[in-house]
Amino acid sequence: MMPVDQLTEASVRDALRGVIDPELGDNIVELGMLDAVEVRPGGEVLVRVALTTPSCPLRGQIRAEVTARAGALSGVSSVKVETSEMGRDRKAALMARARWKASQLAPKTTVPPRARVLAVSSGKGGVGKSSISVNLAAGLAARGYTVGVLDADIAGFSIPRMLGVSGSLEGKWGPSEPARKLIQPLVRRLGQGELRVVSMGFLTGEDEAIMWRGLMLNRAVQHFLEDVAWGDIDYLVVDMPPGTGDIQMGLARLLPRTEVLVVTIPAIAAQKVAARAASMASKSYLRVIGVVENMSVFNCAHGERYELFGNGGGRRLADEIGAPLLATIPVEPAVALGGDIGQPAVLDTATGAGKAFGALVDAVVALSPAVLMATCSARALEALDALSPIGRPATGA
Repeated sequence: MMPVDQLTEASVRDALRGVIDPELGDNIVELGMLDAVEVRPGGEVLVRVALTTPSCPLRGQIRAEVTARAGALSGVSSVKVETSEMGRDRKAALMARARWKASQLAPKTTVPPRARVLAVSSGKGGVGKSSISVNLAAGLAARGYTVGVLDADIAGFSIPRMLGVSGSLEGKWGPSEPARKLIQPLVRRLGQGELRVVSMGFLTGEDEAIMWRGLMLNRAVQHFLEDVAWGDIDYLVVDMPPGTGDIQMGLARLLPRTEVLVVTIPAIAAQKVAARAASMASKSYLRVIGVVENMSVFNCAHGERYELFGNGGGRRLADEIGAPLLATIPVEPAVALGGDIGQPAVLDTATGAGKAFGALVDAVVALSPAVLMATCSARALEALDALSPIGRPATGA
C-alpha cells in the first residue's frame, strides 16, 4: 500500500482523468472542471469541481465518481467533494473544448470521406435556403458531378417537388454490407451528372404535418447520414432547417468536415439573424465558405431596378463574418416557377437567375473542387477490389 506521505496532488489528479462528463464526452481534468485538489494529513483528500450550472443533473454522478476514483488510491482515508458554478468565460472555453473533442470523434456515416458536404443554412426561415440548395445541387449535377441531396428540414420538407423527384424510399440489402439494409435514395439524371435525393417527403404525404420534437428530428437526419446508400457521391448538399437547434448540432457532430453556406436577404434584420448561423458553425468548428444573398434585386422588363428587400445585406454579412460573398441571386418569377414544376432555374442560363445560380456553382467548385472519378484510377482500383476479396476486411470488421 502506498504510504500516506507518498499520496500527492498529482496522483489524485491523474486518477480523476477517469471521471468522464457523459454529456461532454471528456474527462473533468481535460475539460478544466477540476478547480483544486488538496491532500491533507492522515490521507484526507479535498476535491473542488466546477460545473457548468449549479443544478447540473449529473452533479450527483460526478461527485460519486470523483469520490470513487480518488478513494481507490492507496493512502486515502476519506474524500470530500465540493462543487461550484463556472463563470461565463470559463464555461464558453469548456464548451469550445467539448465541441472540438466531439469533432474528433465523429461516428461512421455512409457519406464517403472524399465527398464535400455543403450545408445551406441561415438563422431564420423565408430567405430561400431550399431554393439555393436545389439550384446548387442541380447546377453541380449538370456539370457532371454525382450529388447527394439531403432534405434536413424534416418538418418543412420541400426538396422533392423543387427537384421534380417523386416516389417512396425503400430499403435494400447492400453488397458491401450484406447483413445490413440501407435506404436507397431516389435518383434523377441531369446531363452527365446525377442527383441522389433523400427527404421525409418520400415517406409521408406532401400535405401531411410532421409534429416531432427536436431529438426525433435530429434522429431522422442521423438515419439519413448513417443508413442511406449514398454511394460514390462527389458532393452532399444539405438543405438545413432554419435556426441553430438540434439538427444543426447533430450535423456538426456527425459530419465535422461540413462546409457551410450562409443565406441571407438584403434586409438588415435577416442579415443579423443569419450571422447567428455563422457563429454556430464557427463554434462547432465548421468552415463557413461563403455568403449567398438571395432576393437581391428585381429587374423589371422595361429596365427599372427595384431593391424590394433593401440592399447590402449580403455584403455586410460577408464582411462581418470574414467570408466571401459568393453570389447575389435576383428576384425572378423563373425561380418560383422552377421550384413549382421541378425544373431549377440554374438549368436555364437564359435568365438572370439562371446565370446567377451558375456563378454560385462555379464559385463553390473553385473553392475546393471535388475530383470527378469517372475516369480516375481510384475508380478502377475500386472496381478491381470489388472483384477480389484479397486485402478486404471481413464482413463486420
